[in-house]
Amino acid sequence: MNFPATLKYTKDHEWIKVEGNQAYIGITEFAQRELGDIVYIDIPSLGKQVAKEEVFGTVEAVKTVSDLFMPVDGTIAETNPALDSQPELVNNDPYGEGWMVKVTLSNPADIDGLLSAEDYQAIIGV
Repeated sequence: MNFPATLKYTKDHEWIKVEGNQAYIGITEFAQRELGDIVYIDIPSLGKQVAKEEVFGTVEAVKTVSDLFMPVDGTIAETNPALDSQPELVNNDPYGEGWMVKVTLSNPADIDGLLSAEDYQAIIGV
């Protein structure tokens, strides 16, 4: 499995890629494998201020529906429009074309409390 060292991770299996005061967020390769074939992404919180660890949407897979948890305090600035017609991008490219939301960070220091790739791998036992 792939765990890019340039990203930060959460115990809830989200990843975050920070670019200035904005960040891209998605789910990890491990999470998408556990979920199976993803058939629908629901993120109703566009433009909404979302607190760290608050649910900001759901991922529906053939097996189950799973909540998405915000890794940082921020405002959802954009959702990935490609996922509306191609939710399988999360399975095929979870760290690239399968990103879910772009947020404007409220507190960039939140990033310091997230997991490194090594710490995340230790948590999931890989």
